[in-house]
Amino acid sequence: MRLNSVEVEDLTNIKGVSFPRGERFRQIIITGTPCSGKSTLINALGGWPEEGYLDLAHKGWWRSPILTYRPREVHFGFPFKGFEESHAVFDREWLKAPSSIDFKRIHLPPEKRWFFSTNWRRKYVFDFQLLPPNLIFNVLMTRAKSGTHPVDEGLTEALVVKQVEAYEKIAMYFHQSGLKVYIRRNFAGRPRRITASATKPAKRQAR
Repeated sequence: MRLNSVEVEDLTNIKGVSFPRGERFRQIIITGTPCSGKSTLINALGGWPEEGYLDLAHKGWWRSPILTYRPREVHFGFPFKGFEESHAVFDREWLKAPSSIDFKRIHLPPEKRWFFSTNWRRKYVFDFQLLPPNLIFNVLMTRAKSGTHPVDEGLTEALVVKQVEAYEKIAMYFHQSGLKVYIRRNFAGRPRRITASATKPAKRQAR
């Protein structure tokens, strides 16, 4: 999958990093596959140093205490078909038998219904690091030589492609559901806006 996108032209500078004008420092959530540049971006922003984990099949993940501290780097837990529990894309269980996302099991923040209620779908800015799989794989292979990250063992470029595809599909799903989504295609690259129409998913998927 390759998302259609365009570079955002109207930018603001947040601690040396380009973001679309109007977005705020405390809204930022950085996500993506391993070795896609998340930690580098968080360090540049001076964000929260610890990685977080959000299970997208858990109702209310948008209220998770880990999102109290922003900007923050997070990994998503995906409800993949054929698996009872959600998995991150670096979990061995999924890497042994990678399957597609079961979107019916994903929960989304509620739409704003009352004037004084929280607009959860606009509260966060999801910055997806969606670099080309071959670039990520090269970085992973370099890191694997150090032996510091066991999750690098046994990875192939084909598996990295599936990891990136999972994040691309979630980026599109979030975008279609009215959440704030931007993507980057290279390390420290300019933010890009998905150009596909934001048609809402079925009601049963957006609860």
